[in-house]
Amino acid sequence: MATNPVPRFPAGFLWGVSTSAHQIEGAADEREPSVWDAFTARPGRVRDGSTAAVACDHYHRHREDVALLAELGVDAYRFSVSWPRMRSKGGPDFYDRLVDDVCAAGVRPVPTLFHWDLPLGLDWLQRDTAERFAEYVSNVAARLGDRVATWITLNEPAEHTLLGHALGVHAPGRRLLFDALPAAHHQLLAHGLAVRALRAAGATDIGIANSHTPAWPASPDRADMEAAGFYDVLLNRLFADPLLLGRYPEGLGELMPGDVRADLRVIAEPVDWYGVNYYAPTRVGAPQETETGAGGVTVPAGLPFSLRPVEGHPVTDFGWPVVPAGLTELLTTLRDRYGDRLPPVVITENGCSYEGIDDQDRIAYLDGHVRALHEAIAAGVDVRGYFVWSLLDNFEWAEGYTRRFGLVHVDFATLRRTPKASYAWYRELILAQR
Repeated sequence: MATNPVPRFPAGFLWGVSTSAHQIEGAADEREPSVWDAFTARPGRVRDGSTAAVACDHYHRHREDVALLAELGVDAYRFSVSWPRMRSKGGPDFYDRLVDDVCAAGVRPVPTLFHWDLPLGLDWLQRDTAERFAEYVSNVAARLGDRVATWITLNEPAEHTLLGHALGVHAPGRRLLFDALPAAHHQLLAHGLAVRALRAAGATDIGIANSHTPAWPASPDRADMEAAGFYDVLLNRLFADPLLLGRYPEGLGELMPGDVRADLRVIAEPVDWYGVNYYAPTRVGAPQETETGAGGVTVPAGLPFSLRPVEGHPVTDFGWPVVPAGLTELLTTLRDRYGDRLPPVVITENGCSYEGIDDQDRIAYLDGHVRALHEAIAAGVDVRGYFVWSLLDNFEWAEGYTRRFGLVHVDFATLRRTPKASYAWYRELILAQR
């Protein structure tokens, strides 16, 4: 366990922890189905053949999990509202109870309004889904807005587009490659419409959770440098430029559907803070004639880039490199790229997959990244908060229950919760910051 004290963060810095509805709630038979239910029902789609039908059974055990939040001492709890559950009997009442209990524990509720569990029958390739999303957001705000001050519109539209619509390894399982771009545009449009809906409901603290990764060229060769630049556009700028600059990166706007200029005015509705999900950097090389992969992601041949392992660093159980300095690099790059167009930043996800309850590797990972975050603040990046992914071991999408990201161990046979060593470490870190 790390022994040197973590440097002092600014007063008012927000310490939190995150989860998502589909990954922990279970009770799938008590809500409408989502695209993830359909995806996991197909043989071979999930590593261990599992589904999220029960998951952590948070739907029935949420008070036990809120007690864990209170004991942990976090300032805020980032969870997601399931769109399919909100359309189901009992769903709105469940989120009422959850928000009430989180507030009673002295913790700020921070709901994410879309974390990949699209209701079955809706489709991000269709523009109408963005409009339906805005209607749903208005309903959630009407139900919870008297107790919720801080909102997140979308989680990681980049991953949902690329893994779910371009490569087919996540729900809804489409393999459209660059024909998936309309799904990106419609999610961004949904974000902008959601911001407007939340503003109309009186919300004053709105953000988005975008994933970002430093794109490291495999070598100084021109072909590798160009490939890394393309990957940076695809993973980072495609979803940040429209939000923060009101335009797509060069060459991409004309590939989007509809009246893009008018849509960009909606997409660029100002947010109050910008959420960053960071796990690791990505090493990128020139295109290859065979498929390539790293960190659990495989890309086919024929794309304008290939993925290479990040060497010289330890890796998590997921095979992701542990590079805390990458977080500092990422945040200073965002600051330099967007200047005063970048709002205050919140790290909405950061974490790692390791087995075991005495999880010293997770402690080392989190300690290194919290220190790297402090270095970014010292370098002038306005960072206001940090959320660990995740409170609980959970259903890790296409990996099923084979990857454990939680501060709390969950026995998926008995559903017993056991706080890990990292839970105690994070609790002590938060106490020391007060």
